[in-house]
Amino acid sequence: MPTAVRSHAKINLGLGIGAPRADGFHGLVTLYQTLELHDWVTVSAKRADETSIRLTSNERRVPCDARNTAWKMVELALSQLEITAEVYIHIEKELPIQGGLGAGSANAVAALAGLESELNLESEAGASWRTERMRLAAQVGSDVPLFLIGGAVLGLDRGQMVFPMPDLEEMWCVVAIPSVGVSTPQAFRDWDALCESTGLTAEASEAKLNELSRVYASSFTGAEAWDGSSGVLALGEDLAGPQVSALVRTGIANDFEQVVFPQHPLLSEIKRTLAASGTPEAALHASLSGSGSALFGLYRGQRDAEAARERLRAISVQSLLTRTLPRSAYWRGMLLKSES
Repeated sequence: MPTAVRSHAKINLGLGIGAPRADGFHGLVTLYQTLELHDWVTVSAKRADETSIRLTSNERRVPCDARNTAWKMVELALSQLEITAEVYIHIEKELPIQGGLGAGSANAVAALAGLESELNLESEAGASWRTERMRLAAQVGSDVPLFLIGGAVLGLDRGQMVFPMPDLEEMWCVVAIPSVGVSTPQAFRDWDALCESTGLTAEASEAKLNELSRVYASSFTGAEAWDGSSGVLALGEDLAGPQVSALVRTGIANDFEQVVFPQHPLLSEIKRTLAASGTPEAALHASLSGSGSALFGLYRGQRDAEAARERLRAISVQSLLTRTLPRSAYWRGMLLKSES
């Protein structure tokens, strides 16, 4: 019986970026947050003498071969576990492609969850599998591991070193879907040019990002609970997450806005529209997500969120209405067994 999996979106509540490193990557400090918005990933799998993978989608722009993150994740998992199987994956896209919402990365984790359910891998793989699957996820993509945690997640290094944060209060969220697209590689090239022109060095970046990780984590847990040098978070069962207002007071922001907004002025206008600063319906926080082009606003209630959608409609920008998704709800509603 096929397993259907909700493949949830994420937003970056904040994203700090360092100067380019010698390894070609950029150091990052980001706060991820999962949303109720999701694709559906359906997996059918059975043991076989040889491994074969087939992937389909309702969206023609989704690659249906080994370039797909879901395909890569399943292939890596089977290889690591030394299991051969026939696997069929169908991705029903409801999230925008290349919108900064982590849709492809979430598809990878959803496919893995479906595979584990289909082949009963949890009992077979053993206790070490939880750690191993995190390593495999990081091989597939920098923001894939966050979807193995869900809720509010602190991401370090390339974003793949992830730590669960106490859940924020649940909020209504409006995701704006602009008609323009943003190239992530180009955004990084523009960021590199900005670093060069402003003299931001790798050493200065490291200090900046270390301080940012401490500030972000401390806003959730208190300074004594976070050891930024070792990346250890002490989570107590009664530890409550902060209000978003506490994060806003830290100056939480997305560094990509510095290079993306000058290239795409419409995105800056959309952020102002979402924010509606100084009005009764003002957002608690509004930002670009990832490198874009999606932006989001967080609101106290549904009425304020609907007002934001009306403002976006007035400037001919499409949007989606959703809510933030805490960790327990993220896992509780992920798996469904199909009747077909």
